Amino acid sequence: MSIKRLAISATQYRENKGAFFGSLHATLNHVLAADRIWMKRFTGTGEAPSKLDTILFDTFADLSAARTAEDNRIVTWIAGLTEDALAGRFTYTPVSNPTPVTQRLAPPLAHFFNHQTHHRGQCHMTLTALGGPSLALDMSYFLRAPEYRHYAD
Repeated sequence: MSIKRLAISATQYRENKGAFFGSLHATLNHVLAADRIWMKRFTGTGEAPSKLDTILFDTFADLSAARTAEDNRIVTWIAGLTEDALAGRFTYTPVSNPTPVTQRLAPPLAHFFNHQTHHRGQCHMTLTALGGPSLALDMSYFLRAPEYRHYAD
């Protein structure tokens, strides 16, 4: 299995195609911004913007490098979680409603990954609206691929 790449222009990358944050550029920045916000809440460390629509990086190359670094940070943190940690409670303050919330870790962690999925679906829609092919994004599809099968075994 190979992942197809779609070549789009800088104008298309920034064109508002009706996703919640408008463009592919703004949506990808939002996903990284939200991930940083949640990771700061979860771990107490790292940089986190104060707004959900923050444009953290102006170029795709810089955004891609930061995404890779954040993904590595997430994987490392998740690998160290225990059952006790997942059942434990933590307190955070939402950006949209700055009133502290205390709850178990597991439900917001599920939201953390579901949020990425939601906006990555919008990126898929945006790429399709820009004339790209409708790529297979189903998790089961990827887990059957030889290069990703080790995640399912």
